[in-house]
Amino acid sequence: MDFDSSTDPAAEFLAREQDQLAGIGDDIITGTEPAAAPAAPLDAGPAGDVQPQAPAPAAAPSPTPVPRIEPEKIRRWREEQKARLEEKDEEEERKKAEWREAAKKELEDWYKQHEESVSKTRAANRAAEKELVSGEAKSTERAADWEQIAKLCEFNPKVSRNTKDTSRMRSLILQLKQNPPVKSG
Repeated sequence: MDFDSSTDPAAEFLAREQDQLAGIGDDIITGTEPAAAPAAPLDAGPAGDVQPQAPAPAAAPSPTPVPRIEPEKIRRWREEQKARLEEKDEEEERKKAEWREAAKKELEDWYKQHEESVSKTRAANRAAEKELVSGEAKSTERAADWEQIAKLCEFNPKVSRNTKDTSRMRSLILQLKQNPPVKSG
């Protein structure tokens, strides 16, 4: 089945595209790629089969490669791109340094605040311990013991740090503070 180019739409398309793209490759010349050998002409055999002729000998490669020449637009774009990337790298390094300094300052502030909080808590605990020890020496009554226990308890339910319900225990301590148990004996 023979197709000629006048009736074959693919052949027409390829011919049109080759005409349009013929001048594009002239801008870029590369010395690293050898020149392509021309396509071997086709011979029609006796049965109508198309067979290629023997390929023509390839031209001998040049001893020195031709340096690659880029178009001016591509060269300028590469230079601009390189400059943009360098600017972005510098900006990234600058921001990293700023973030490190900010993080270092925040960490120092947190450690300072934490140390102040711990020292205040230690001082309050020491004062409470001294008061408790001095109060024990003075108090020998049962009611005073329950008063001291009541001082250590937080009776405001809103301030309570526990998540458990301690209302029953609070009410029991308040009852014992107001009406201490009678010592039998």
